Amino acid sequence: MSTATIELGRFLTITGQRFKDGDTAPEMFSGAIDAAWHEMLGTPEYAALCEETAGQPIRHVENNGFGPIAWVAAYEEAYGPLPEIWFTDAEGNVDEEGLARYRETGRVVAEWDCGPAGGDGDDLAPETDLA
Repeated sequence: MSTATIELGRFLTITGQRFKDGDTAPEMFSGAIDAAWHEMLGTPEYAALCEETAGQPIRHVENNGFGPIAWVAAYEEAYGPLPEIWFTDAEGNVDEEGLARYRETGRVVAEWDCGPAGGDGDDLAPETDLA
């Protein structure tokens, strides 16, 4: 399993917990992990990963924003510090400034254009309007 897929599973675990607790959806700010997400959407492996990690189907939806990433503390509590892939775009370029800021302050402020949403399993196919 690739690093991006492992991190996607961790993200989905946090997603499931946030939904269970009535919190907002976590922000997907890594282009590299989002690319792995797109590759898995609509596959039996993705459906199984959702059930295993989030305990429910998770849709991929457009959700644009910029600001502090609210779920970092939950990630760190469960898995330790965010690895570099969270600061990597879909082409493999690392946001060195963002990574350094995170390592110095423990905070992540980022832009995102998609995120998870709960679903009944009928809408787990890739969305055609998303890159």
